[in-house]
Amino acid sequence: MKWKKESLRQKIAKEAAILLYTGQEKEYKQAKMRAAENLGVKILPSNREVAEELDRLAQELEGEEREKRLIEMRKTALQTMKVLKKFNPRLIGSVWRGTANKNSDIDILILHDDPEQIIATLENAGFSIRRTERQTTEKRGERKHSFHIFLENLGYEIEIVVKPLEEAEIEEKCEIYGDKLTGLSIEELEKVLRENPLRRFLPK
Repeated sequence: MKWKKESLRQKIAKEAAILLYTGQEKEYKQAKMRAAENLGVKILPSNREVAEELDRLAQELEGEEREKRLIEMRKTALQTMKVLKKFNPRLIGSVWRGTANKNSDIDILILHDDPEQIIATLENAGFSIRRTERQTTEKRGERKHSFHIFLENLGYEIEIVVKPLEEAEIEEKCEIYGDKLTGLSIEELEKVLRENPLRRFLPK
């Protein structure tokens, strides 16, 4: 029965990937639960299994266009990060990983205690802020706060996540792949664009 269980996990992962890719669901957890419900089973794949199916689906549907877009998004991220250089921004998310698809935005992380300084820097550089949002999440009984700045640059949506400076000491794990969430600094991103602009950052 083992192969049947594995086959079911893959079917659910594929279904969840389709739900995410088509925008019917935004979060992995909801996509997995809905996929399992659609297929009438209770098995849930890992976030990584869904991410791998989503990656395959995007490659199949987008092909070479996807590679061109990834390079453009990384260049756009670099340009935006240079404006925010004094805040030590890091590129995270699917554009860092190299798994971005046509629905992806650019995610930038900043550790800073005053989001208003970041907003002022962006506005002084000519950026138009679409909206801002405070978010609170609870993990293992601990509440964490973050401030999110949404804008657009060169046709790409950007989300800047601002977390308190005290979180610099915390080693954050990726909720999708389970590895350490490192991202890329300005210098690291420049090196990637110079040497291997399509490089992927995925755990083995």
